[in-house]
Amino acid sequence: MRIDLHTHSDASDGTDTPAELVANARAAGLDVVAITDHDTTAGWDEAIAARPDGLTLVPGAEFSCRWQPEQGRRISLHLLGYLFDRHDIALRAERARLRETRLTRGRTMVERMVADGVPITWAQIEALAGTGPVGRPHLGRALVAAGVVDSVDAAFAGPISSRSPYYEPKADTDVFTMIRLLRAAGGLPVFAHPIATRRGPTVSDEVVAEMAAAGLVGLEVDHPDHGPDDRARAVGLARELGLVATGSSDYHGTNKTRNPLGACLTEPEQFGALLEHACAGEPVR
Repeated sequence: MRIDLHTHSDASDGTDTPAELVANARAAGLDVVAITDHDTTAGWDEAIAARPDGLTLVPGAEFSCRWQPEQGRRISLHLLGYLFDRHDIALRAERARLRETRLTRGRTMVERMVADGVPITWAQIEALAGTGPVGRPHLGRALVAAGVVDSVDAAFAGPISSRSPYYEPKADTDVFTMIRLLRAAGGLPVFAHPIATRRGPTVSDEVVAEMAAAGLVGLEVDHPDHGPDDRARAVGLARELGLVATGSSDYHGTNKTRNPLGACLTEPEQFGALLEHACAGEPVR
């Protein structure tokens, strides 16, 4: 079985519609795919309705989180949540808050660029995002269209990177709060790309151990942003903490051309171990 547990549609910052996502997943030879748009479940129904025969769909989402030490700089991190009750009141309210902070952050970044003479507009970003939450890839696509950069990847390396003067952090959820919210909603939290240092600072193994004690279920071991040493470290950490070791592409369509569907995969036995945990929902088969 070929299992990819981290993909995005245009319900957040991918370029495939949810229907196109599941069709492309099957065409890429996947047997199982998870739809994990940022802070939203808006793509679930379309993906379920369009699911091709032979493809198992895992409904989920990716949540923007932070870890703040008592002293020092806060660290951004993401949690993948699978098979939670999307109608859970507390988690639904937090998703809405996260989408709103994405909107505010995006507008602030665009205003800074416009003030500096960068030829993009907020109207362009709204058109690119549609009804989904605003993400940095939407800004990247606007910068490509304006000829400021050659690709969205180049935008992430430059004007919309976390090191750029245009960057604005989001008001993300405390990671331990999000673990609690997901578990209370019957969800299975998995730490996304935990050792992706190319994205910025990462939390220590000790923090991951605290997350595991708080209810974390899995660790995304195989990811395009993990090198061989990163993967080896993640495998060892997952084994030490008794966490499920997943693998995924983090597919965003043409917004991330180096992350094709199936670029990294979850082993079938690990997928089985994930589903052994009690949760609110079931994969759609």
